[in-house]
Amino acid sequence: MNILILGSGGREHALAWKIAQSHHCNELYVAPGNPGTATVATNLLFGVTDFEAIKNCCVEKKIDVLVVGPEDPLVNGIYDFMEKVKEDNGWKGFVVGPSKAAAQLEGSKAFSKKFMQRHQIPTAAYAEFTIDNLEEGKKYIQNHSLPIVLKADGLAAGKGVVIVNTHAEAIAVFEEMIVHKQFGEASTKVVIEEFLQGIEVSVFVLTNGMDYQIIGHAKDYKRIGEGETGLNTGGMGCVTPVPFMDELFMQKVEEKIIVPTIKGLQKEQLVYNGFVFFGLMNVDGEPKVIEYNCRMGDPETEVVMPRLETDLLSLFAAMDNGTLEDANINFADGFFATVMAVSGGYPGEYEKDIVINGLDDVKLDEGSIIFHAGTKQNSEGNIITNGGRVLAVTSVGTELQQAVSKSKHVLHQIHFKGIHYRRDIGFEFM
Repeated sequence: MNILILGSGGREHALAWKIAQSHHCNELYVAPGNPGTATVATNLLFGVTDFEAIKNCCVEKKIDVLVVGPEDPLVNGIYDFMEKVKEDNGWKGFVVGPSKAAAQLEGSKAFSKKFMQRHQIPTAAYAEFTIDNLEEGKKYIQNHSLPIVLKADGLAAGKGVVIVNTHAEAIAVFEEMIVHKQFGEASTKVVIEEFLQGIEVSVFVLTNGMDYQIIGHAKDYKRIGEGETGLNTGGMGCVTPVPFMDELFMQKVEEKIIVPTIKGLQKEQLVYNGFVFFGLMNVDGEPKVIEYNCRMGDPETEVVMPRLETDLLSLFAAMDNGTLEDANINFADGFFATVMAVSGGYPGEYEKDIVINGLDDVKLDEGSIIFHAGTKQNSEGNIITNGGRVLAVTSVGTELQQAVSKSKHVLHQIHFKGIHYRRDIGFEFM
C-alpha cells in the first residue's frame, strides 16, 4: 500500500514511524513533513490545505491511504474533496478522517455541545453568545459560578480556551473575543461553560461511523511549568497507561460516551472514517466530555503509537472494508512517557532557526524514541528549531518513573539555546 500523511509535527512523525513498521507499507510519503519523518518516509513539499497538490499526489503516486494529521484540512473538507476525486479521476484510495459535516465536532464548539445534548452525552453545562446578544452574555457571566470557562467557537490553534477566576476578568475576555475578534472568525461565537473540577485525560478511537476500536488513552500535561503551573501550551508531555483509568472507568467511558457518540453519528448520518479524540474530565470517577477532536492529539500520538502493538495500516484497512469490529487490539507491556522539549519563551514569543546540538550523538536507551515536532534542516545540513515545541522523547519502562527518567536522560544529551522541558511529567502517579 502507498500512504500519504499530511502534517509536519511530532504527531505525523509518530504516525509515520508506526506505519513504516507495517509489512503492508510500500511507499510512504509525508507532506510537508520534517527531518524526523524524512528518516522513515519521503517528504513532499506542499501544504496540508493545498487540496490540488494533495489530489495530484494521490492520483499520480497511486496513494491507497491518505492519513490526515491536523484539523484544518478536515474542517475545510478534504474528505469530501477526495470523494469527488474518486468520481472525477478514478482515485481508488481512501481518507483516514471524517467528512466536513462530521468534522464540525471539532470545528465548532457550539455544534459539538448541541450534539452531546441531543445524545445525552455527559458534558459541562453551557450557553453560547454572539455580538447580537452580547449584553445578555455579560449578564450570564455575572450570575455564573467561578471559575468560568470561555471558548472561541471555531478553530483557534489550541489557544481559544480561557479559564478565569473573576467575573470582571471573564467579561473582559468575553469582549476581547467577540468585540475585538481576538481569534478572528473563530470567536464570532463564544461558548461559556461551567468549570469541571477533576483530572483531564484523553481516549482515542478509530471508527468507520458504525464500529470502533479503542487504540489508546493518555494523560497530557499542558502547563509550561512544573507542578502544572504557568501558561497553557499545546502539551509538554504525556503518560500511558494512566493508573486510574482501570476497567471500571473505561467501561463508563465506553457506555456513557463512546457508544452514544458513534450512535449519534449514525443517527445524524454524519460520515466518519477516522480517529475520534475524546477529551475527558474524570470528575470523581465519572467521565465527562470537555471536547471532541477529529484527529489524533499531539503529543498524545507520540505516547499512544509506541504502546499500540497492532498494525496501524491493518486497522485502517479494516475501517475501510467494514471489518473493524473483528480487529484485535494489543498493547505493549509497561509504562510509556513522552517529554517535550520546547523553545525558550514558548508559549509566548520565541526564536526559530536555532541549531540543535547532540542529535547525532545521542545514546538512546532501549525503548526510547526521538520524535521531531518543530524542526527543519538548514542549507548547511544542520537540524534547527522551527516551532515552539521542538522535540518529543518517548520511553518505555517497567515503572512510570523509569520511563520518565529514560526520556529525560535522552533530552539531557540534546542542546539548543533556550531549551526547556518539564522534569515532572507523571508526577502525581509516582
